[in-house]
Formats: sequence, C-alpha cells, structure tokens
Amino acid sequence: MTTIRAKDRDAVIQSLRAGVVPRMGQHLVQVGRTREIETLVTDIDRIADGGSAFRVVIGEYGAGKTFFLNLVRAVAMEKKLVVASADPNPDRRLQASGGQARSLYAELMRNLSTRTKPEGGALAGIVEKFIATAKAEAKASGQATEAVLRQKLDQLTELVNGYDFADVIAAYCRGVEEGNEQLKSDAVRWLRGEFSTKTDARQALGVRAIVADASVYDQLKLMGRFVRLAGFSGLLVGLDELVNLYKLANTQARNSNYEQILRILNDSLQGTAVGLGFMLGGTPEFLLDTRRGLYSYPALQSRLAQNTFATNGLVDFSGPVIRLSSLTPEDFYVLLQKIRSVYAFGDPAKHLLPDQGVMSFMEHCSKRIGDTYFRTPRTTITAFINLLAVLEQNQTVAWQDLLGGLEVAADTGAVGDQAVEAEDGDEFASFKL
Repeated sequence: MTTIRAKDRDAVIQSLRAGVVPRMGQHLVQVGRTREIETLVTDIDRIADGGSAFRVVIGEYGAGKTFFLNLVRAVAMEKKLVVASADPNPDRRLQASGGQARSLYAELMRNLSTRTKPEGGALAGIVEKFIATAKAEAKASGQATEAVLRQKLDQLTELVNGYDFADVIAAYCRGVEEGNEQLKSDAVRWLRGEFSTKTDARQALGVRAIVADASVYDQLKLMGRFVRLAGFSGLLVGLDELVNLYKLANTQARNSNYEQILRILNDSLQGTAVGLGFMLGGTPEFLLDTRRGLYSYPALQSRLAQNTFATNGLVDFSGPVIRLSSLTPEDFYVLLQKIRSVYAFGDPAKHLLPDQGVMSFMEHCSKRIGDTYFRTPRTTITAFINLLAVLEQNQTVAWQDLLGGLEVAADTGAVGDQAVEAEDGDEFASFKL
C-alpha cells in the first residue's frame, strides 16, 4: 500500500473508532462483496446511459450497509454522476402532509455532491455549469443566452413543475448577468425546496408553484434530467436508515410512504425515469416484517420477493433487493490488516501489531462473542482500533498482555468499565484494557 496522507488516515481511523462510516477513504479498507459492488456499478452505468435503477440494500445493524452505500456513492461520483443522500427520520419522510417530505427533499439538495464537491452543497455549481454551457452555445450561434437556455430546458416542461423549474433557472441566469445576488439566492432556495408558501415564491421569482410534499418525487425526476443537461451523467439518490419508516407508529403514514416507494420502484422498473437511480438502505425487519415492513404492503411484497430458485448458496443480483452477504473470517482478517496499515500511514515498518497478533485478536473475539464479531463487525473494529491506540501510546506494553486482558461481551451483562449499547439493537460490547 502506498503512503497515506495524515488527513485521509485520520478521517478513516476516527470515523471507524467512533462506529460511523468514513465519508472519504472507503477504498482503503474495502474488502469482500465484489459481486454486490459490480451489480451497483452496472446500475450506475445504466443511469449514465439515460436509464433508471432501484435497489434496496438489506443488512443487519453494524453489518456494513452504510459503508457499502457510501462506497457506491463514491464510485458514482467518479463516473460523473451527481449524488444526493439523506437519512429519513420522523421529520423527514418520503410522503407526508406536514412538510416532512419537503424537509427530506431539502436535505437531499443540501447534500447534493459531485466529484469536485464531494461534501455536498453542489447545487449552485451545477446550475452555474449549465448556464455557462448555454452562454457558450449562445455566443457561438449569435442568440440571446436566455433563448438558448429556454430551448435546452424545453424538454423539462412535460414534467410536473417543469415550466416553473425553467423559469427559476432563467431567473438565476438573470441574477448572474445583472449581478443580483438576491435573485440568485432566491432561485437556489426554490431549487432546494426552502419556500414554504406559493406567495413568497411568486413575489421573489414570479413562479406559481413550489416544491411541496406531494411533488417531491416529481422534483427529483426534474433534477435528474437537469443534471444531465448540465453535463453530468445522471442523479443517484441514496436513502439510508429506512428502518425509521418501519418505526412509524401511524399505519396510514407508514403505508403512504410505502406507496411512494412503490411508485418509485414502478417508474424505475418500467424505465420512465430518465438518468435517475435510488439506493435504499434498511434492515431485514424493514423488508420482511409482514405487519409493519415493506412486506406488509402486498404490491411491494410481490415485487421485492426473493427468487425462490436462489437457495442453498445460490445468488441472484438482478432483482431489486440486494442482501449484503456476511464477511467471511478471511475477509475480516484482510479488513483488520488494512486498518492496521491505514493506522500506520501505509508504512509496513510502522505496524503496531504483527500478523500473529491480528489472528490472536480474531481468535479472542471468536471465543468471546462467536461469529457475531465478523458478521456485524462494527464493535469489533472499534475494539481493534482501541487496541492499536494503546499500543501506540504505551510502547513498553506487549500486545500479548493486552489481548490477555481484553474482554468482549455480547449481552447486557457486559464486563468492563465501558459498557455501551450500540445503535438500535446492536449487541452490547465493552472493552476493558
């Protein structure tokens, strides 16, 4: 492995130690799941070709769903897609009547990312890229910029809110030409779904519609086409932690969100969405529970049902559901080696633990908590980084002594000074050094 910059190393190590997914540098610690990644890359290529995609990524808590989704997100940006991501919660849902759906859309737009702006906030840059392209074409053809811009946006007018969308882009263009920062700001606010009343939008931009709860998906379809006009390959929308929809207590609210998922799924499978893809992350309960999960909605159950021939180790990645396979012990061994290498800035001479030490750590975890240590590896990775941290800061101690004193518990009777309940049902784990 080549030398790793301190910035990249710290971003990966600090995130993993805290039990969250690193926003950058995922490739440094990626192992296994080759077939699943190849399947999503095929989806990305289909979106770039003007098609659509829909995938539900299912995995247990701590099994690596968010890591997998972030890795695919990074691949999509490298292939010139625009990526929008958000986590639904009680105040951000796919379908609602009290502003929650518009709130989810606003969060997606705030997190809009491109290869040159991977941390979000790329919306204004995308609009300006589109306007710059229109200006270049107008100069070459001797036409007015707005006339070329309207011509390019004409294909959007067939969609819901398409005319108003074109007016807002034209308003941003006028703001650029006139140096009117307020007009530009209002246009971006409209595109982000931040106008709450039609009156405010009409006064600021002269448009009659806003992004409302009922039109969120239609607006995403508009944005998918617009980013292609701006020179990008398409739009990929990532929604993680959809278990929060499963947790909605109100049956009607839950079903209305599932209806919206069904609409998105149907559009994607029928190819009516252009340059638009969706990745949804959830737990097995979110999918399989016939009382509250996606399977509680018959139309979704029939479309998302597992291939009955894919049994006894056989797989089928062509359906809309991807069940993340568990890491094998061999994969997990490679993962710990990669983490050890990242911790040492990619320099083998700085490794704090030999290969035998990595194997001993895995054996110890296996004895303490069984197969859970590599099937849902989040807490075990945290323990491994804690071990490396102590070895780094206490150079007189031997790793053999530390492993002898490392206790990992998998139930509420956790042993040690730091018993922490992992998120939403993860096993209890404590690490006493």
